[in-house]
Amino acid sequence: MTPAGQLAAAIDLLAAIEADGRPADAIANHFFRTRRFIGAGDRREVSTLVWGVLRARRHLGWWLQHFGAPETPRLLLAVQAIFSGMSVHKISMAFAAGRYGPPPLQPEESIILEKFAGHTLEHPNMPEAVKYEIPDWLLPRLKAQFGPALEAEMAALNQPAPLDLRVNSLKTTREAAIAALAREGLQARPSQFSPWGLRLAGRQSITQGKAFQDGLVEIQDEGSQLIALQMDAKPGMRVVDYCAGAGGKTLAIAMTMENKGHIVACDTSAPRLEGAIKRLRRAGVHNAEQHLLGEPGDKWTKRQAGKFDRVLVDAPCTGTGTWRRNPDARTRLSETDLKELVAKQAMILDQAQKLTKPGGKLVYATCSLLSDENEAQVEAFLARYPMFKPVEIEAPEALRGKYLRLSPRAHGTDGFFAAVLARDP
Repeated sequence: MTPAGQLAAAIDLLAAIEADGRPADAIANHFFRTRRFIGAGDRREVSTLVWGVLRARRHLGWWLQHFGAPETPRLLLAVQAIFSGMSVHKISMAFAAGRYGPPPLQPEESIILEKFAGHTLEHPNMPEAVKYEIPDWLLPRLKAQFGPALEAEMAALNQPAPLDLRVNSLKTTREAAIAALAREGLQARPSQFSPWGLRLAGRQSITQGKAFQDGLVEIQDEGSQLIALQMDAKPGMRVVDYCAGAGGKTLAIAMTMENKGHIVACDTSAPRLEGAIKRLRRAGVHNAEQHLLGEPGDKWTKRQAGKFDRVLVDAPCTGTGTWRRNPDARTRLSETDLKELVAKQAMILDQAQKLTKPGGKLVYATCSLLSDENEAQVEAFLARYPMFKPVEIEAPEALRGKYLRLSPRAHGTDGFFAAVLARDP
C-alpha cells in the first residue's frame, strides 16, 4: 500500500472504532481479517496511525472544539499528523494522492488545518483531565491515589507497552528460550521482577514463530506473571482460577505446580474457556480442567466448598491499568461502570471464598489502578469475613508489602493490584 492508501485505511478503521462501542483491538482484528489484501507491514502502519489518535484522543478533540471544528476521523488523523511534524501542504498531498487514497480535503477542512500551524499538542488552557487523557470524573480518584506523581503516572500510562513473554518452565529454561527467540531474530532480555519473564522492545509478532508454537513462551505482561507468583502454588495442591478467562494465569500456575496436583479454570464464558484449552495443550499442561460457571442448576461451587489450597480471583475490573495497550477504553469507561464492577467484585469474592480450605489462601487481583476496586474492596471483604487475614506478598524485596501494587511508571508493567488473604486453620 502507498502512504495515501494506508491513510485511507486508517480513516476507515478509526471511523469504525468511533462508531462502535466494542474494544478497538477487536474492531481492528475484524477490520483486517475482512481486508486480506492489507499485508502485515501495512497493518502495522495503519494501526500506528490509529493508535496514535487514540492515545491523544482528548487532546485532539479539545483542539478541534477550540477551533469549532467537527471531530471527524479525517480531521483527527490530519491534526495528529500536524502535531507529529507534518506540514499542512504534505497532508493535503496525502489526501489527493489518487484512487487508493482518501478523497481530497474540502476547502473547510483545509482552513481548519491551517489554524493549527505553529501550535503544539499541549495548551495551557487544557483542563487537567484532558491533559492526562482520562475521563473528567476519574480525575479526583487518581489524584487521591497518586498525589504529586499523577502527571508522571499518566504519562507512562499513555506510552506504548513493550511485549512481555513468560517462559514455560515445563518445557525449557529462560536462557534456552532467549536463544530460541534469537534464532528467529528476536532479541529478548530477562524482565526485572518476574523469574520467568522476558521482554521485547516494541510491537513484534511472535505467534507464528517456532518458540511460541512449540509452547516455550507465552505472551503475558510481567505484572500478570507476578500475580501468578502470589499464588505460591506447589506440586500436589488443589487450586482454582475462579475468573480464568483465556487462561493466562492458569498456565503460569500450572507451571509452578510442575503438572502435579489439580487446577480448575473457571469462567462464565464458554468461548474464553475454549481458548484456554488450546493454550493449555500447547504449553504441555496436563493437570488442569475447565468448569463453566453460571449454568442453570450449577452447584459446583457448593459441592467444592472448602476443598482448595489456593483460590485466585482475578476479578473483572475497569482495566485502568491496561490503558497502555487499550487507550480507547478511557473513552468508554463511566462512573456507573465502576459502581457496577465494584458490586460484581464483591459478589464474586463472596462466592469464591467458600472454596478456600482452612489454612488455605485466597488471592484477589485486578488490573486496575483504582482503590475502589483494590484496597477498599479488600478491606470490605475482610470486614465481612474475619477468618481471612492479609499476609505479605510473594515478590522480590522491592515489591514486598501488605499488598502488591504495580504501575507502568514505577515498575514498567501494566497496572496491577493483588492481596494475599490467608484463611484461619
